[in-house]
Amino acid sequence: MAVSQLLSRKQLKGPYTAVAQALEIIPRTLAQNCGANTIRTLTALRAKHASHSGDGVCAWGIDGESGQIVDMNVKGIWEPLAVKMQTYKTAVETAILLLRIDDIVSGSKKRGDDIVNPAAAAQGQE
Repeated sequence: MAVSQLLSRKQLKGPYTAVAQALEIIPRTLAQNCGANTIRTLTALRAKHASHSGDGVCAWGIDGESGQIVDMNVKGIWEPLAVKMQTYKTAVETAILLLRIDDIVSGSKKRGDDIVNPAAAAQGQE
């Protein structure tokens, strides 16, 4: 949620907005799995992150057992930066790979439109 809030505050457009929205799926899914009221929980979590003005990273999150908003530092839950960076890097690489595959499939379909009957074209008949 902290990264999503930072991306949203910067008033960035395009892919940054999409990434910010995608990152909010994580706490939403966690709240749903806990049986918490998703809209109220996410609204309260956004308010906690928006009102954070101290030094360091805002550590408010959703307790996976109770669905309550808690300070993750108090619960003893930390996410190492290396794990987050690798996760984001893998997600972006996967998206790029899917876009490349889509381009290849789209390109082969366009070339295939010229040939009405592929079996006949292979034998030299149309």
